[in-house]
Amino acid sequence: MDLKPLFEPKTMAVIGISSTNDRHPANVIFDKNNHRYPVEVFGVNPKGGKLHDAMLYQRIAAVPQKIDLAVIATRAEFVPDVMADCIKTGVKSAAVISGGFTEGGRKDLQDRMVDIAREAGFPFIGPNCLGLYVPFKVDTFFLPIERMVKPSPGGVAFVSQSGGILVDQMIKFTEQGVGMSKAISIGNKAFIREIDLLQYLVKDQATKVIAYYVEGFGKGEGRDFVLAADCSPKPIVIMKSGKSEAGHRAVSSHTASLAGDYASFAAAIAQHNVVEAANEQELVSFCEVFSSYRQPISGTIGIITGSGGHGAMAVDACSTARMSVPEFSEEIKASLKENVTENIRSIASLGNPVDLTGSAVDDDFVACAKVMGASPEVDCIVVLILPYLPGISLDIGVRLSNVSKQYKKPLIAYVPQVEKYTMLIEGFELNGIPVSPSIEGAVLMAKALARKKPC
Repeated sequence: MDLKPLFEPKTMAVIGISSTNDRHPANVIFDKNNHRYPVEVFGVNPKGGKLHDAMLYQRIAAVPQKIDLAVIATRAEFVPDVMADCIKTGVKSAAVISGGFTEGGRKDLQDRMVDIAREAGFPFIGPNCLGLYVPFKVDTFFLPIERMVKPSPGGVAFVSQSGGILVDQMIKFTEQGVGMSKAISIGNKAFIREIDLLQYLVKDQATKVIAYYVEGFGKGEGRDFVLAADCSPKPIVIMKSGKSEAGHRAVSSHTASLAGDYASFAAAIAQHNVVEAANEQELVSFCEVFSSYRQPISGTIGIITGSGGHGAMAVDACSTARMSVPEFSEEIKASLKENVTENIRSIASLGNPVDLTGSAVDDDFVACAKVMGASPEVDCIVVLILPYLPGISLDIGVRLSNVSKQYKKPLIAYVPQVEKYTMLIEGFELNGIPVSPSIEGAVLMAKALARKKPC
């Protein structure tokens, strides 16, 4: 099944355009792609006419171009026939935005649509979904452009059964500076499912991390997915709902998914190349750190800070996450003391965490990171940066990133996220070092690396 026309369409037809309602989903999709994306867009309405200055065609067969992607936004009862028309005219793929199928008690309509697509080998996303967003290429979300928050282009592809969860995560990714390669809403996932997208995204050069929000798998579907995930060279993160009895009911009413037994699901993915995120904060943190580092760690953490209180909080967070913060050997303590600046030697606490105090300068943080980078006593370094300390400069991110690259050891930074510190944060992020706006978030990133299985 060729999914490229879905994600890289040159031509698009939006079927279901309204002549009276400019806020109709089809109209919103038409307008945003017609004005902002390099895709040639055609509108379809049974009565023809015009949308603003653009001609509307009465049927997909009347469109004068071969269509890569059809966005179907008609009433549910019309969708199977519309899809059949698309296939007859050589359309290569579709996103079915329309709702009112299995989730609304019309399994017959969904089954008919799937039968038509399966017989023709016709790839479609949905129904009951937002479709897909690919930076600079296409956007089938029926959300007004002025209300959408779009992350910067980056390496995370996010696949979600829920359109709302997907849009919320795009906001959270933007807030934490996590870039996205693709955002894919699959809704009822009647035809294209998680495993199909996994097989595509593994080969997608723009994607470094593959994330999922899952409500449920069909019979045998979950097993096939985790087995495929084991072969993935890219990190895979899953957040699942339907864990409780009440959540199970909510999932069934939303996308008619089978939530299944959560305990069995969690145990299965823990044995394979899949990292489960317990909540939205973990999902964002896990995706960010996997965008920078792929290799797993054992979970022995070295902490560098300019504040003892921050260091203590980080140790507590590591304990909660079941990661070790080992007491350093006398050898590494001696090396730390030897390499920090003279002013710091007599006042710093050189255990673990290393508290350099508020008098520390960039050189002190870099020196400690080098010692930890060379030491087998830790396999991940968490640096707590307090930008308001007088000895901290905007260069610290670049310098610490060079240490991480030199010793091939993951380094994660905590920096308070306010506009005043943007340039300092960018010094880390532009050089491949993940940054969290909270101590807990930085520790969660380390937790993700500790839970990852080797590919």
